[in-house]
Amino acid sequence: MRISRPARRHHPETIIALIDVVFFLLVFFMLIGRMDATAPFDVTPPTALTGADMPAGGITLSIAADGTMALDGEEVFLQDIDQRIQSQLDADPDMLIRINAHRDAVLRDILPRIAQFEAMGARDVVLVVTPPGPAR
Repeated sequence: MRISRPARRHHPETIIALIDVVFFLLVFFMLIGRMDATAPFDVTPPTALTGADMPAGGITLSIAADGTMALDGEEVFLQDIDQRIQSQLDADPDMLIRINAHRDAVLRDILPRIAQFEAMGARDVVLVVTPPGPAR
């Protein structure tokens, strides 16, 4: 009599354990890793001071909601602003420049002015803000 061996059952390869390990590693590295880009040097953000008194002196550039500009209360054209401010910066390189923009003024009217003033050599360009009102 010939006795045959039972057929070998192939065990299905379970990948459940492998999935658990990969998921655990994914969660581990997400928790310990930094997801944001870090600068190669130390960056300390500035502290905002709203409502603080501004130093006296300097000039004020006012920008209306429609983009109209005035320099020290006198309405001026865009091409005249740079010339007038450059002549004042030549006389006083430490002059303070205030930009008093309407809250509805668009940034495309404000930011190029700041960059231009800094390119002219202005050291202090200040945006005038209104401090927040009392909490209700």
